[in-house]
Amino acid sequence: MKVSVLQDNLAKALSTVSKAVDSKPQLPVLANVLLVAEGSQLMVAATNLQISMTMWIGAKITEPGSVTLPAKTFVDLVNNLSQERVDLTLDQTNNTVLVRCGATKSNIKGIDADEFPPIMHDEEPDLHIEGRTLRGMINQTAFAAAREDTRPILTGVYTEIEGDRITMAAADGYRLAVRSGKLEVPYGGPKTSIVIPARVLMEVARAIEENEREVGLALPKKRETVTFLLPHLNISAQLLDGRFPDFSAIIPKSYVTQTVMYTDDLLRACKRAEIFARDSAYSGRLYVKPAGGPSEPGEVMVVGRSAERGDNEGVLDASVEGEPLDISFNIAYLIDVLRVIEEQRVIFQSNGPENPGVIRPENRDDFVHVIMPMSR
Repeated sequence: MKVSVLQDNLAKALSTVSKAVDSKPQLPVLANVLLVAEGSQLMVAATNLQISMTMWIGAKITEPGSVTLPAKTFVDLVNNLSQERVDLTLDQTNNTVLVRCGATKSNIKGIDADEFPPIMHDEEPDLHIEGRTLRGMINQTAFAAAREDTRPILTGVYTEIEGDRITMAAADGYRLAVRSGKLEVPYGGPKTSIVIPARVLMEVARAIEENEREVGLALPKKRETVTFLLPHLNISAQLLDGRFPDFSAIIPKSYVTQTVMYTDDLLRACKRAEIFARDSAYSGRLYVKPAGGPSEPGEVMVVGRSAERGDNEGVLDASVEGEPLDISFNIAYLIDVLRVIEEQRVIFQSNGPENPGVIRPENRDDFVHVIMPMSR
């Protein structure tokens, strides 16, 4: 194998795919990235058997070939090369790659490419979704997935595809985020429900560029995997096995108090309260007060307290319908959802201090967030 590539292209590819490399891999070869030189492109890939990432970059191929190289060593080296042409030459007798860039010369010992697990990289998409829509759906749901593996199914994002609708939902037992989107070309297959690891979806969202027109999606066939096909990049994931909770039953259908506030004002108030609420398991309090008369606005007070460090109270003007309310939430959860709402104003609904709170953007019905209250 003899390949010439630009340093910045190689560095970007390695930075992208190395996210699929575990710090403590199950097999030695899984600590490596796979390089395959063929035609006019260099394929760079990595996997931990749950997620695989494959990227193609333009290259001058003098001799085709393949090898795997230790990811950390190769990434660190390439990142510290000058922005020039990088020449890679494989010695097949010992799987060592000579790396030349300007006056710099390095030798990296690798492992035969035949020992690397097979990676699907030639799948055809079953449907397409607009890149900005997909990124928005992921950003507004994946953060609510569980971090711990005590219930593995909750570490994923439930994804349902039927006709021209795609719905994503994530929950960790304390909160629920549901977002729906529309497919420009309806999916022609049967209704499909899968659970995709949230970690994988976050990488997909990061990989989608602002001007990304479409992202292809290859649904499970012979293997329980799903693949996102972006220009020059494929991201595949092993699906989570299990039954996702019936989240539709969790979303309240009515309310006794509804409040409309400016999103940025509420976010800033929550951030100030969170500074003090950290000492009490992030418990923050919301006091909702309806207007006292026709010419007076309603108000919402956001409070964070620490027995050791003090407290913070922030009062916001708000449009309030219904009953006054005194309720406690994990203030960090409120901050999480407010950060992903782009609309100027946000609606908060509640059926009382013992019931879940509902947050949604104003004038939109495709995103809803439910947060369980905290005990006092």
